[in-house]
Amino acid sequence: MSEPKGKAKRTSEVVPGIHHWTLSDDRIGGARSDAYAVVDTDGAVVLIDPLPIEETALRKLGNVSAIVLTAGNHQRSAWRLRKVFKVPVWAPEGALTLEEEPDFSYVAGDTLPAGLISFHTPGPTEAMYTLWMQQHPRGVAFISDLLTREDDGTPGFVPSEYQDEPMRTRHSVQRILDHLPVETLCLSHGAPIVRNGASALRRALEEDMESPAAPAP
Repeated sequence: MSEPKGKAKRTSEVVPGIHHWTLSDDRIGGARSDAYAVVDTDGAVVLIDPLPIEETALRKLGNVSAIVLTAGNHQRSAWRLRKVFKVPVWAPEGALTLEEEPDFSYVAGDTLPAGLISFHTPGPTEAMYTLWMQQHPRGVAFISDLLTREDDGTPGFVPSEYQDEPMRTRHSVQRILDHLPVETLCLSHGAPIVRNGASALRRALEEDMESPAAPAP
């Protein structure tokens, strides 16, 4: 099954309207996995790549109205929570390894629940997306498996053997920097970065020790 065995007890607020929870994920050797909930202006709650959590913790946030996945391998608790809250699941078009059929598929540039904008960021796999949210006065990016972060350190790239196209992953991070004015960075594996998210992305590229060589022309 897609879910980790653990279950979070509560969420914490990253910035106003964005909540977060984390688990030690037994499916990936106990490494950290993270999930988010966006509370829209009308009070509706949208779950992003949800991990197991006490349902009461989500109900405290408001009325859960949708679930959005950034990639097929981040289905996690989506199908169970779809049944619990009776809400639709959105997944990338072409997402692989899904255990159930999503209610809706999306592609680059689509506007999703809570005003999230899909931004195509392939590399680890083809159907992988960053979700962008312009929340005045900050821009928030929810990134999938492009980067991970240990403790309070600089985000780093997933080892190349676990990516379909490692060079493309680097290009995706650069494209985020080129097109999205990121202030808050919400990672799927690592503590969120509240301020200066763009600077963290630049450092990740600058400190990258495993960047594959570009192919010969």
